Amino acid sequence: MSARGAAASRVASAGLAIENLAVAYGGARVIEGLSLVIEPGTFFTLLGPSGCGKTTLLRTIAGFIQAAEGRLMFGATDVTRLPPHRRNIGMVFQDYALFPDKTVFDNVAYGLRARRIDEATIKGRVAKALDHVGLGHLAARHPAALSGGQRQRVALARALVIEPQVLLMDEPLSNLDAKLRVQVREVISELQREAGITTVFVTHDQDEALAMSDRIGVMNRGRLEQVGPPSAIYRDPATGYVADFVGAANLLRVELAAPAPAGSVSVGLAGSSVAARAPAALPAGQALLVARPEDITLAATALPGGPALSGTVRRRQYLGSRTEYKVELAGGTLVAVTLAGDRHDAHLPGAGVQLGFDPARTVVLAS
Repeated sequence: MSARGAAASRVASAGLAIENLAVAYGGARVIEGLSLVIEPGTFFTLLGPSGCGKTTLLRTIAGFIQAAEGRLMFGATDVTRLPPHRRNIGMVFQDYALFPDKTVFDNVAYGLRARRIDEATIKGRVAKALDHVGLGHLAARHPAALSGGQRQRVALARALVIEPQVLLMDEPLSNLDAKLRVQVREVISELQREAGITTVFVTHDQDEALAMSDRIGVMNRGRLEQVGPPSAIYRDPATGYVADFVGAANLLRVELAAPAPAGSVSVGLAGSSVAARAPAALPAGQALLVARPEDITLAATALPGGPALSGTVRRRQYLGSRTEYKVELAGGTLVAVTLAGDRHDAHLPGAGVQLGFDPARTVVLAS
């Protein structure tokens, strides 16, 4: 095995386990009873809005915040009471946290020198780390002479060069413009997969989460609302909160005439019925229908294959590759619809249309 392969195997051997974690601020519990297992080498994203607890959880994993209860394991090692410098973590902060008076080389070398690595080894490892992030030619510069994207890559190289067991990243792309954010997230993804380091990435940006992650944990008020691969989070939301936060979704109140087991279900909406699927058994009464805008079809006349809903186009926004519509149903409910393909812009405001829902991709959840 090559030296690089041996290093990757070594760092990839450590997963992360959180058992019944509680975190308190000023006596108030902000995280309570949280448990989570992250497999070795996984890119795991904590996704949620500001104030949901994701950064608090990340800082607890890092050791900057002490857990009130519970246990944290890196592989077979209990790190719950260990200080940050003994947890063998790499950390990338939102503001980069580079030393302005040190060169790029010295910034990246900082963690190795703190570990008393010999200078010859430091020189080789820093050079390799900077080459990996495409900054080998800027080793002698200071942070002030770099762009935002270059500074972020220096911070990433500094975190990776120590070969941490766990890499922690706190909103690392939030200070970059949209185009640069896409470029740097590709660099992060490639390097993480090459190194095989267990990574916990915090963001409020759903596109980042979906594009970069092996698994996502959606957080809400200090608890994990749902954990799963990106496709399951998007296609099979467990709650209305997840459906609403991850991607655009129509969340429509519907009626169930009788209790329904998990599986295919028919619900009443705007005087008609919609076929959908229920991930879990549902009681009679109100429920929540979740339909992505791209999973609804529009037609000027009756749609083949079953009942459809009648509506009126109220708004139409042409966006080149697609057109976004707002369609009003009987009773005033507005439904967002996104069409692509041939003549996706064919329906004008004021036109009557028929809406068809894909039963395989339309989900009904408990209200």
